[in-house]
Amino acid sequence: MAYRARRRAPAGHWLALGAATLTLGLGLLPGSASAQTSGGHGLQDPATIVAQVQTLLEERAASYPGAVSISVDTPRISNQAACSQLDVFLAGSGGLRSRTSVGVRCLAPQPWTLYVQASIQIIGQYYVASHALNRGVVIGQDDLDLRDGDLLRLRRVISDPAQVVGWITTRYINAGGAIESNALRDPNAIQRGQQVRTVARGAGFVVSGEGQAMESGNPGTQIQVRTPNGQIISGTVMDAYTVQVMM
Repeated sequence: MAYRARRRAPAGHWLALGAATLTLGLGLLPGSASAQTSGGHGLQDPATIVAQVQTLLEERAASYPGAVSISVDTPRISNQAACSQLDVFLAGSGGLRSRTSVGVRCLAPQPWTLYVQASIQIIGQYYVASHALNRGVVIGQDDLDLRDGDLLRLRRVISDPAQVVGWITTRYINAGGAIESNALRDPNAIQRGQQVRTVARGAGFVVSGEGQAMESGNPGTQIQVRTPNGQIISGTVMDAYTVQVMM
């Protein structure tokens, strides 16, 4: 009877084979390094996004007179490949709000866009009426008190004295009520229906006239004026009585 000889592999061979099999199996598991790549690029690090969003919001908040607190939500990264050129921008109108959406756009090597939410608080001082103010009052320092609050939540309140002292109320304001920008008008503004002086300037000449403002406007803005003969002209508000027309 013939016997077939069986060769026994060295113990080290089986250990090496087992390690190779284990490595292959791990590479196929969901969530492994191989599974988290797209087109040969790793996924974007969310910490980098958070840092750039934080920097943008700090720069925008620096113009506010108050103590700034910013909290950026960690974005969910699903298929956004690692980016070498990120562009961060404010969504919507571009202004800061208590709850702000910030856009993050990858320009290279693979384009993608996502939005990150952030909470912002700016605690500062703002003006309130020290007593009741009627419509048409020219505000003086004695008409004002200071309060502390979140300037982003209050939104229209005024913290710059140059934007309230000497300005004129356009509605009644209760005692203790916040002085809001939409309740004031610039003392140098022109009101609709007001009689104004027009100054037409051209090469080597200046001609003065009169007219009626067809719309309201602050200094530097363009408004239309009706002249006594019915002609409609456009000019720039110079002060509370004058509109300059360039010829």
